[in-house]
Formats: sequence, C-alpha cells, structure tokens
Amino acid sequence: MSALLPTHLRTLQAEVADLRATARRGRYAPSPTGRLHLGNLRTALLSWLITRLQGGEWLLRIDDLDTPRNRPGAEASIQDDLRWLGLFWDGPVLRQSERRGLYASVLSALRRSGQLYPCRCSRRMLADVSAPHGRSGVYPGFCRSLTPHWGLKDRRLPSWRLRLEPGSLQWQEQLGPEGCLDALREVGDVVLRRADGFLAYHLATAVDEWALGITDVVRGLDLWPATGPQVAVLEQLGVDPPRYWHLPLWMDAQGQRLSKRDGGLGLALWQDQGLSPDVAIGRLAASLELVPAGAKLSAEELLQQSQLERLRRLLRQPQVVSFGVES
Repeated sequence: MSALLPTHLRTLQAEVADLRATARRGRYAPSPTGRLHLGNLRTALLSWLITRLQGGEWLLRIDDLDTPRNRPGAEASIQDDLRWLGLFWDGPVLRQSERRGLYASVLSALRRSGQLYPCRCSRRMLADVSAPHGRSGVYPGFCRSLTPHWGLKDRRLPSWRLRLEPGSLQWQEQLGPEGCLDALREVGDVVLRRADGFLAYHLATAVDEWALGITDVVRGLDLWPATGPQVAVLEQLGVDPPRYWHLPLWMDAQGQRLSKRDGGLGLALWQDQGLSPDVAIGRLAASLELVPAGAKLSAEELLQQSQLERLRRLLRQPQVVSFGVES
C-alpha cells in the first residue's frame, strides 16, 4: 500500500513514524452538532489529563465532515467551554472539512490497490439482514464478488467498501474490553465513501490518527465497536494503531447515558447557577472518584496531583452506580 501513496504522503508517513516514536500525542475530536453535555466535557478533561500526564501534546480536531448535521455556533461553544474549564489545546484548531484532500488521496490509493469495491446495497436492504453466526450489523458481502461498476446505475452511485481479509483486528486497549475483533464475523467490509459522496467517519478518523501522529485516543466506551473498522484502515496504511482508552459513560439518574439532546445538561446549567471553573472541574473529577466530592481545583491543579497508573486503576473499576447530574 505504501508504494501506491503519492510522494508527499510517503514523506508524511516517514515523518509521522519518527514523531510517534519520540512523543505522545492525544486529541479531542467533537462533532459540531450541538452544545457539549457534561459527559462530553468529562471525556475532554480525561483526554487532556491522560495526554498531559505523559508530557504530550493535546490537539483539538473538529469532526465536521457530515455537514447536514452541523449546527451554527456549535464549534464556537465547544471552544468556549474548553477554555472556560482551562483545557487549552496545542496548535491551531483542526477541522476535517479542511482536510478532504488528504482523505481523498488515501482513498484513491486504496482503490488503486484493489482493496475497495463498489457496493449498491441500501440501508433498507441491509436492515433486516444478519451476518453469519447470527451477528447483526455486519455487512454480509453481497457485492464483494460482483463485477465492479463505479459509475451511475439507476441514477445512483455506489458506496465504496474496504475488503477485509480473514483474521483478527487488534489494538492496545487500556480500559475497555480486550482490543480484538474478528475482521469478517464482527466488523465486516467497511464503507469508506458513502453513496451520497460524503467521506465516511471511519476513513477520516483513521487517516487523522495516522497523519497527526496520535498515540493515545481517549473517548467514550460507546465508540469501542468503531475501533475495529478504524484499525482496519490503519492496517492498510501499514500503521500500528494508537493506544485506546475507552472511558465509562456518565449516566443520568435514570441510568441513561447523557447525549447532546439533553441540552440542559451542559456547562450552561452550572454557569447559570454561578459555579466557577474550579467547582466544575471538581465535580467532573469527583464523578469518577478522582477527587473527593466537593473538591474545588483547576485543571492544572488536578494534573499536578494525578498519576497515570492511579488514574488507569480508577477508570478500570466497574461502574456500579449511575452518576446523577448535580444541580
């Protein structure tokens, strides 16, 4: 695959390999689809903390490729919330919408390698289909062996899928379940370009982890299943995956995980009540017993009193209670 990359990407590949061998790098990558809720912000705090405890750089990447879902003002509110909490990032804000050329170059190289094939299966067609062994949600390979036709057919373009080989997709998992999925039975051939022309989430995310030299990905446990498809793309690039820290989700008092639909469960709720950033950081950290309840401290103070191994042990503990959002 490396030989099929354009010269500038092969140069980048060598530079990134040197960077990853000598430095740690983390990132926080929200989508601008609404205001961050407290669970998002706790993930941002832990991503920042885990990266800084390793002496690493922490990047802010805005995952804004899915433009129909983006909301006006959302990116600004994300940046405002992070700054208010004292979570400052390194370098400029990165936007996936400004990196489409990079993703397209990798996608073209994958197509030239013969690892992609066109797929005309609709979501409706696949909705009630189960993969072998009864596992749902895995593409059954209907279009795998068909003669490729990349152009319009019945006025529709195909999606582009990555053909996976039999075997295991493995990664270093720091917190969640074991980092291993069977490529064919548990992941299936991955869509990298959607039929509507949008570049797929798994392609852009994997390419960015590689191109930005990311060594540690800290995100919610709900994204653990997405790791397999992203590792599959990284394998095609000949890149070892980063270490993944899949965090326990913050639940509300009813045991439901927070979401952006819960607009009232963001920082605005606490700010309206007159809470200061040190109280907010204390509450976010106390929700995982990193500090005692009622603690008041800045993000920098939390960093100074934290140790990576102790943090890892605390985050690995089973979550047996739901954390209600304090009012």
